[in-house]
Amino acid sequence: MAADTSDIDDIREQARRWLADDPDPVSRDELTAVLDGLPASGPELADRFAGPLTFGTAGLRGPLRAGPNGMNLAVVTQAAAGLVTWLAAQGGTGPLVIGYDARHGSRQFAERTAQVATGAGRPALLLPGPLPTPVLAYAVRHLGGVAGVMVTASHNPPQDNGYKVYLGAELGGELGAGAQIVPPADAGIEAAIRSVGPLTQVPLGEPGQVLGDDLVASYVERATAVIDPDGPRDLTVAYTPLHGVGAAVLTAAFASAGFPTPGVVPDQAEPDPAFPTVSFPNPEEPGAVDRLIALADSTGADLAIANDPDADRCAVVVRDGADGRSWRMLRGDEVGVLLADHLMRRGVTGLYATTIVSSSLLRAMCAARGLPYDETLTGFKWIVRAGGGSAPLVFGYEEALGYCVAPEHVRDKDGITAALTVAELAAGLKTQGRTLTDRLDELAAEFGVHHTDQLSARVDDLRVIADAMARIRADTPATLLGQPVDSVRDLLPESDVVILRTAVARVVIRPSGTEPKLKAYLEVVEPVMDGDVQTARSRAASAVAALRAEVSAALGI
Repeated sequence: MAADTSDIDDIREQARRWLADDPDPVSRDELTAVLDGLPASGPELADRFAGPLTFGTAGLRGPLRAGPNGMNLAVVTQAAAGLVTWLAAQGGTGPLVIGYDARHGSRQFAERTAQVATGAGRPALLLPGPLPTPVLAYAVRHLGGVAGVMVTASHNPPQDNGYKVYLGAELGGELGAGAQIVPPADAGIEAAIRSVGPLTQVPLGEPGQVLGDDLVASYVERATAVIDPDGPRDLTVAYTPLHGVGAAVLTAAFASAGFPTPGVVPDQAEPDPAFPTVSFPNPEEPGAVDRLIALADSTGADLAIANDPDADRCAVVVRDGADGRSWRMLRGDEVGVLLADHLMRRGVTGLYATTIVSSSLLRAMCAARGLPYDETLTGFKWIVRAGGGSAPLVFGYEEALGYCVAPEHVRDKDGITAALTVAELAAGLKTQGRTLTDRLDELAAEFGVHHTDQLSARVDDLRVIADAMARIRADTPATLLGQPVDSVRDLLPESDVVILRTAVARVVIRPSGTEPKLKAYLEVVEPVMDGDVQTARSRAASAVAALRAEVSAALGI
């Protein structure tokens, strides 16, 4: 519906005030062109001024464009000013550590954040170039930063960027040292951002101290220490950073650990903010790893690995089928339990954690092996705080390809150390003539097949998601797969999540926290009879397919 004349006039006035305060001539020209296009450009102008980007527990994330409802230099200046004001109010004294990826605007936004920090009298330490998010998380702990900022939109579309905040030990405590912020810090920072006055009055200082490459070398050294120095290293790996910033650090880590250098997909090796060879820069999306599989085939690789553009996630692709010529990507739950089992077999004791949407297999493994277990709301900001300090966290994962194999090294998901640990496991199995899928079959034989899948619907109108969540709450299915739903758990108001359980199935329904998607996480547990894992897998797959159809109908999507 088109805005009426009075609405247009009001938005035009908001835009004029924005132009008077915008520090970036490029975005001023962009917004001026939109204004010059009125009245035809009215809907676009209204969208740009629909409201400010909200600073939540994932920080800021949105499209690169002028106006308060986008990522631009004005929004970043305001966010940085609010952040440093909040840090001062909390009594934080350490430096602000700032990292950035290779997306459009990332370096500019990082440098402006440093100027705002130094203008407020706080030291700013800038990472030495576009680097993975886990390097920033590591640097906050390693350098004793009061907080960290990572400018990245992770695996969002090319036109997006974002702004994530981490706290150091000074304000976050030991559990939160180098971890993403959680409430009430997000609300406090948001309030401070909204209290920032005219941007022309925000003092800007020096660019800050650009750190040396020794920081990256330190990260690589610590990453290498995650695995056994005397383990097998005979493994051929194909790799892609998906046009992101992971390649240099991952290949350095593999070399430092003594593995052969992975073969890298040539036309995806260098950072490119346009992500030209993929329709969506997320390894989970269809077609995203086609070039990786082609490279793995042509080089006879044992294993294929992909990082997402900021290298905090790790995707693992394995040979599949009797002929070994086909490939499939392991689900996040599969990699998660493989890594957990590997650490357990290595004798790593402590707390193992995952989230409410992940497979229940990790819970079963911990129960059988006498290890503490916890599950949290989705997001690594919660996983790394699992257990509340009751036992030291030694491993955490989420099904969305995020793994934390060394919380004392990086208190966040880390696609580099996860890749190293997967390689260690695969190399060890290779010496026995076995593979990752063989180990998955062993786990299935012991604990049953835990088949997981996801129903995901991307929408243009967020009301579709709200309507679906309201529908499932108002008309909750009485049965799933012909069995009674014996447990319904609604996590409102803490989180917009509904969990349904039967004797053998579980469904977790929630909106995505970072994308316009509604997600339903599906799991069916099928026992293995007489050691016949493949028959159990077939039964479980059929059951999950039927469950998907039932849940889709119940949600109306």
